[in-house]
Amino acid sequence: MTRMIATAAALALAMIAPAQAATVYNTLSGEAPLVIAHRGASGHLPEHTLAAYELAIKMGAQVVEPDLQLTADGVLVAIHDATLTRTTNVADLFEPRNGGYLVSDFTLAEIKSLTALPTRTASTSYPDYTPSMADPFKVPTFQEVMDLVNAHNAATGAQIGIYPESKTPNRFSLNAKIVEEMKANGFDGSVPNTFIQTFSHEGAQQLAVMQDLLGMTNGIAALGYVLKTGDAYGVYDATTGTISSLDYLAGFATGVGVNLGYDLDAGFIAAAHALGLAVHGWTFRPTTLEAAEDQFLPWIAAGMDGFFTDYPDLAVAVLDGLNPAPVPLPAGLPLLAAGLGALVVVRRRARA
Repeated sequence: MTRMIATAAALALAMIAPAQAATVYNTLSGEAPLVIAHRGASGHLPEHTLAAYELAIKMGAQVVEPDLQLTADGVLVAIHDATLTRTTNVADLFEPRNGGYLVSDFTLAEIKSLTALPTRTASTSYPDYTPSMADPFKVPTFQEVMDLVNAHNAATGAQIGIYPESKTPNRFSLNAKIVEEMKANGFDGSVPNTFIQTFSHEGAQQLAVMQDLLGMTNGIAALGYVLKTGDAYGVYDATTGTISSLDYLAGFATGVGVNLGYDLDAGFIAAAHALGLAVHGWTFRPTTLEAAEDQFLPWIAAGMDGFFTDYPDLAVAVLDGLNPAPVPLPAGLPLLAAGLGALVVVRRRARA
């Protein structure tokens, strides 16, 4: 089986071997897909912690993704859920408030007294990695996340981007605070691969207007689920129960962040690209390199522009192992896709 896979890989790369040109992918930019650390390296360490973001950067992710909520005293903190229950030890330290543990019912000082807990496959350690910060598993503020990324970029010359999500329901105050803090910290469009995302398409349009008013040019990504009506693709907005057309989204967004299921396919990616929209898929959660190849390779062939993944190390390994040869433009794009497609098919047959 190993020999068959190696032969398939050689065949796929041979199909794209002509030299004397730049390496290209079937993405909107022609560059390799972005590795977006979903909640940091959340498959390895507690999600949305400074340690998880730092580890993701060390693993080669180009972008880190903090979900943002507001505390009772109006501070942006990185946490996915509207409640503190799933990812912290809040129930050990506090009684419920208003029947639960909403982030918005606790002050920053109270939230800072909590410890973030590992979920899914994560733990509180990772081989050969020691967090550089004093409290690696506290709930961080958005400011602390930006400080971490800015410090890394300044020290190394890297340009790691951030991809904050304004959590729904859509709120003007939340959107405004995110945009203002990003601008104040240098994330005004000058740091590559930086986006602002939300599941509210109305909110995404609002964020685009706010950025324009402040002279910012970060990408805006509308999140949702791909649905097809007849021959037309759209993105479902769960906050309104409506489907936004790609034409509509292209009026204010620069990308779409879409679930890997439903009607997502290569045709959707091509349709989005035709309107200048990048396509970022979520969420990739392979736990082995073999599973990562099975998951990532078909979407690389289809031209997906970025991967939200809990395991940035595996996404980086697949891309590093691929190393497509230089090809002449414009013939390189379809040849690359064909070569990758052949590799995927032969891998599956070999395994079967």
